[in-house]
Amino acid sequence: MSVLWDSLHSTGFRWAVVEAVLVGAIGGVVGVHVMLRRLPFFVVAMSHAMFPGVVLASVAGISLFIGGTAFGLVVVAAVAVIGASRVLDQSSAIGVVLAGAFALGVLVLSAQPGSSHDLSAFLVGSILTVTPADVVTTALGGGVVILVLAALHKELVASAFDPAGSAALGYPVRRLDTLVLAAVTITMATTIPATGTLLSVALLTVPALTARVWTDRVGPAMVIAAGVGAASGLLGLAASTLWRIAAGGAIGLAATALLALALAARAAQAAHSRSPLRALPSN
Repeated sequence: MSVLWDSLHSTGFRWAVVEAVLVGAIGGVVGVHVMLRRLPFFVVAMSHAMFPGVVLASVAGISLFIGGTAFGLVVVAAVAVIGASRVLDQSSAIGVVLAGAFALGVLVLSAQPGSSHDLSAFLVGSILTVTPADVVTTALGGGVVILVLAALHKELVASAFDPAGSAALGYPVRRLDTLVLAAVTITMATTIPATGTLLSVALLTVPALTARVWTDRVGPAMVIAAGVGAASGLLGLAASTLWRIAAGGAIGLAATALLALALAARAAQAAHSRSPLRALPSN
């Protein structure tokens, strides 16, 4: 534990702690909408599709957030257009857009010196090297996303549960779907410094699944998912520091471990409630 205490005296490590909490909490909240709309496949696809934008941003010397977000939003627009044409369903449209994106990113990166090191950082993140600018970007980008989701909470939830009924009520269902895709894209872009493009999937799915174990209500699920995401970030960062392992992978494993604990606790609770001993009269 002295290693952790010594690390806290480092300014860089303190920024990493703030970043871990932010990306975990924001990912948890947005992840509830991912679960409501059954978008895990989109999240996995976007983790690959944003990669070229991140690489091009690095080559151009601009913010990875800007590059990842810009390329991701182009992908979202392409998916929306292809899906609206009704030639392909949304899953097929995502697959079509994704087809060459990751290969393009690897091709561009392979032409740069030190590409293997950069590839690792882009894919799994490097949270211990985050800068104050990264933390500010995460806070601002994530804050805007959460404010928009909060402002349209009723419409987003209604259109997720009953698209046909929401359309009959006059809700712009397709635009709301696209808005959620854009929110996911921006959230993933904010997590790149911490967990990279691939491991960001964990923060956008697992904390929300953990929240689903404990509640069926959307509002409480968002609160629980934010807490689980933040805890995953802290636990993963602590494990990375203590055992000198990759922080991004540790954060993802911490989130998975918390889900496993929640499932075990819920199963034990259910078994206890069914126990015949509970039906015996007390003396």
